[in-house]
Amino acid sequence: MKETEKKHIAILGSTGSIGTQALEVIAQHPERFAVEVLTAQNNARLLIEQALAFKPNAVVIGNDEHYEQVRDALLPHDIKVYAGERALVSVMEMETIDLVLTALVGYAGLQPTLRAIESGKPIALANKETLVVAGELVTAKAREKGVNIYPVDSEHSAIFQCLVGEFHNPIEKIILTASGGPFRGKSREELAKVTKAQALKHPNWDMGAKVTIDSASLMNKGLEVIEAKWLFGLKPEQIDVVVHPQSIIHSLVQFQDSSIKAQMGLPDMRLPIQFALGFPDRLPAPFPRFNFLDYPQLTFEQPDLETFRNLALAFEAMKRGGNAPCILNAANEIAVAEFLTDKIRFLDMPDLVEACLAKVNFIEKPSLEDYVQTDAETRRLARELSKSNTVH
Repeated sequence: MKETEKKHIAILGSTGSIGTQALEVIAQHPERFAVEVLTAQNNARLLIEQALAFKPNAVVIGNDEHYEQVRDALLPHDIKVYAGERALVSVMEMETIDLVLTALVGYAGLQPTLRAIESGKPIALANKETLVVAGELVTAKAREKGVNIYPVDSEHSAIFQCLVGEFHNPIEKIILTASGGPFRGKSREELAKVTKAQALKHPNWDMGAKVTIDSASLMNKGLEVIEAKWLFGLKPEQIDVVVHPQSIIHSLVQFQDSSIKAQMGLPDMRLPIQFALGFPDRLPAPFPRFNFLDYPQLTFEQPDLETFRNLALAFEAMKRGGNAPCILNAANEIAVAEFLTDKIRFLDMPDLVEACLAKVNFIEKPSLEDYVQTDAETRRLARELSKSNTVH
């Protein structure tokens, strides 16, 4: 493949779990991929290391307090350095970008992803919150611009892989699998005593702190349910969740003839990342191979929606529509931050989310400005409720 045929990739959030694994994938296929843009919020040291290794055209450090440090380190290497949220959004317009991997965590991914779509860039989406918060807006814009959104979450990648060659066949339903997290099978009484350290130990996946806590509370699965609705154009009743503790089957699609397709493999985020970056090609990979004899039993069970109320709240928000998923997401981001700083307990998180869903003004047909205001209003309310111990 000639240099000009390489896919030039912008990685939003290159220092996080998905971003660093994406760079591993890119390093294994130097003939296929080149790094065009790298961005980070605070981790200036790792951003500099990555830039020196991959020689991107430009980097963006979100927190402009680190601007001089990054600029001075990269100046001799002819790498452009920008800082701040505006730069993160505007850099998406660069004509030399062929694909944008959105690996930012949380609401922060929405504006740059929208700008990339408006600029006609295909998206490899690892930021589920973009579709949770503004799925209708984002998917409509992608259709208008003829832009593909390739899912990177392992569950959505599994659905996408099952649909290749089936795009003309209607989906009857999809089944997202959940590991159940570290607290599967535990009662509410046991969850009341859960510590931050326990919640941060995921049995199967290695992820950042926010996603790990979401996985422990099953909010991660709730966000994925809403994301799946928009990615695959489904109705709420076409989406099921099943707990599968081994995390070998990553998700399933059922068709109208009753046939079910599943995508399987060892839990390794590099596989869905590589599939999204290389689509439509499956590229060779040195990842460990799955052996059925190592897993003589694959088990499945219903999620406990009463104990893990976040998943039930996500289904409710999806069915309600409008800005309800935006409220859910903003309240959850604050709840997780408060839990990680020991301000609230594990079971206070769904209480906080539920309180915000009840109190924040509902908008049936929100604009982008409505989403921005809803997000800000929900965060203010969630902090107030947390501070006033209303959720305890």
